[in-house]
Amino acid sequence: MGKDLFIAEKPSVAKEFAKVLGVSGNAGNGYLESGEFVVTWCVGHLVTMSYPDAYDPALKKWSLQTLPFLPEKFLYELIPDVKKQFQVVAGLLNREDVTRIYVCTDSGREGEYIYRLVDQMANVPKTKEKRRVWIDSQTEEEIRRGIAQAKLLEEYDNLSDSAYLRAKEDYLMGINFSRVLSLKYGRTVMDYLNNGKWTAISVGRVMTCVLGMVVRREREIRNFVKTPFYRVIGGFSYSGQFFEGEWKVTEQSKYYRSPALYKENGFKEKKDALELCSFLGFLEPMPEKDGQDAFKSPGAKAVVTKAERKKEKKNPPLLFNLAELQNTSSKLFKISPDETLKIVQELYEKKLVTYPRTDARVLSTAVSKEIQKNIRGLCQYPVVSEIAAGILEKKSFQGLSKTRYVNDKQITDHYAIIPTGQGLGALNSVSLTAKRVYEVIVRRFLCIFYPPAEYLKLGIVAECKKESFFAGFKVMVNPGYLEIASASFAGKKAGEERAFRADGTAEGQENAVDQSSLSVLQGLKKGMELDFLSTAVKEGETSPPKRYNSGSMILAMENAGQLIEDEDLRSQIKGSGIGTSATRAEILSKLVKIKYLNLNKNTQVITPELLGEMVYDVVSTSIRPLLNPELTASWELGLTQVAEGTITTEEYMEKLNGFITRRVQAVRQTNNQVMLHQMFDQAAVYYKKTKEKPKKAKAAPKREVIT
Repeated sequence: MGKDLFIAEKPSVAKEFAKVLGVSGNAGNGYLESGEFVVTWCVGHLVTMSYPDAYDPALKKWSLQTLPFLPEKFLYELIPDVKKQFQVVAGLLNREDVTRIYVCTDSGREGEYIYRLVDQMANVPKTKEKRRVWIDSQTEEEIRRGIAQAKLLEEYDNLSDSAYLRAKEDYLMGINFSRVLSLKYGRTVMDYLNNGKWTAISVGRVMTCVLGMVVRREREIRNFVKTPFYRVIGGFSYSGQFFEGEWKVTEQSKYYRSPALYKENGFKEKKDALELCSFLGFLEPMPEKDGQDAFKSPGAKAVVTKAERKKEKKNPPLLFNLAELQNTSSKLFKISPDETLKIVQELYEKKLVTYPRTDARVLSTAVSKEIQKNIRGLCQYPVVSEIAAGILEKKSFQGLSKTRYVNDKQITDHYAIIPTGQGLGALNSVSLTAKRVYEVIVRRFLCIFYPPAEYLKLGIVAECKKESFFAGFKVMVNPGYLEIASASFAGKKAGEERAFRADGTAEGQENAVDQSSLSVLQGLKKGMELDFLSTAVKEGETSPPKRYNSGSMILAMENAGQLIEDEDLRSQIKGSGIGTSATRAEILSKLVKIKYLNLNKNTQVITPELLGEMVYDVVSTSIRPLLNPELTASWELGLTQVAEGTITTEEYMEKLNGFITRRVQAVRQTNNQVMLHQMFDQAAVYYKKTKEKPKKAKAAPKREVIT
């Protein structure tokens, strides 16, 4: 009787499968074996794409004459550091007594690619039965379900095609565009920096687009000119309750469509704001308050033209996907997306949370029907044990499948990141930050079983001489999910009424009033008269765009479609974004490592380096589409269409090869050196030039080439 072989992506995952299957023994040989089963593992990627010189030694030398480089058949080779484990895996895959293979690599495009390369390089017979295990967590129950429901590997062929194409695309764009731009402009960059070493210009499908987003934002900030504006604030009284309202232009106003206006609630010039105060009869100056010009007019009155009361509900936020968790962690803990991914990956491997590399923020219908198991497990987690027990007692998890937190159509590979309710003992072995990240995930999850927060809002419009002042008030009448959203580790800052929430935001007190004050103001009705006590001119100024931080950049990459002006294209690529949940943090880290971007570790704010701005200018004058989200996101859309089977790999490669050929030929024909030098000068004034000593290059490892 033949044996079943289980191949995981990492040793730690393989050990979890071995436990479930009852396979024990010494893992020192690179696998574990019992009478029925063999369990082995990759160590991430075992195989990679070969460099051009593997096709022809002459291609080792960079030359414009050998570009574009577009092989008809791609070569792959073993990664030297893990060659031994590949040989172990390949030997097991080809053993005669192994009749069925279970592919247990990470459930996603990258995991599929890792196994398919191994299968290809090991020449595994097609006669062997191969099944794909697709799981969302590493709990025993989920592993058993994944094995029992494993589908034939061939059902994932479209996903595999998409994975191969993604790698080919990154490879071809990286090699062709990096080489052609380096050959044309590398010396220009080197001479300008005067650091004594030739500078290769590194570009890529996703990384160059991210660089473009950061540099454009930085230049918007530099070029921003502050514009002052002046608002008029009125002070009113009703039954002894003082409140303020802001003047806004209406159709009845004498300033309607006036060129003196700055938007609807202010003036471009202070004199016009002062003129409004005078027109309303406020001529007697008052002592300045906070630097404002203030005036009073004894006996002035205003009439209420609108008094609107309504209730407002604030629903619990959607669950975490990786991008949202990275953004929240950047705010709360000031850690990079890469660090967040490492933490949540560790929590996943310790069975504490579900699969982290997900774009979905909802659950599947199937999972929602079993969700009480996750909640029941959290009863053993002291931080939220009472909350979890209360949810079970009230059975508020029932009907979850009919809420906005469950939507099968919004799930591709995996549902949102949630706690499994298992593995709690492992919390003793993780860092303090990891413990806190886990709590944030747990609280976000439990919030969806609580009702919305409810507020009572009151809107008032007061009119004097047909000029209107608007005031809004808000009081919380039922905290709902906010009752449990505050993390246990986040207490209030001194002097501030703020508490960090599980959604990473700060619940502020702006526009909020206490219940007693609102009760008085609720007595206001249309037509009532108010004491109009004062007016004040408040000066403000426009603010420049904010720099990206590591979290907001990840979200910007995920939602790149929103940056696209073309409505049809924007709707087509909605959800595609730039990169994937698995690669975005890595891309950002690479840009920092090669000194194109700077990441402030304390604030997580991202700014360009001089070299990054120079590369931006080189690309902008040569292959400008690489800097735009439209191109990157449209390629991602194409990969999705291949995975869905709506376009073929041949169609995709034809489009890709054509794009690369046209762009390479265009760069070969340009000579932008003089213009670039002028552009470099414009950027350099914002940096202090530092000379770096050239580092001695390390010898490249020998590579074994296999066709």
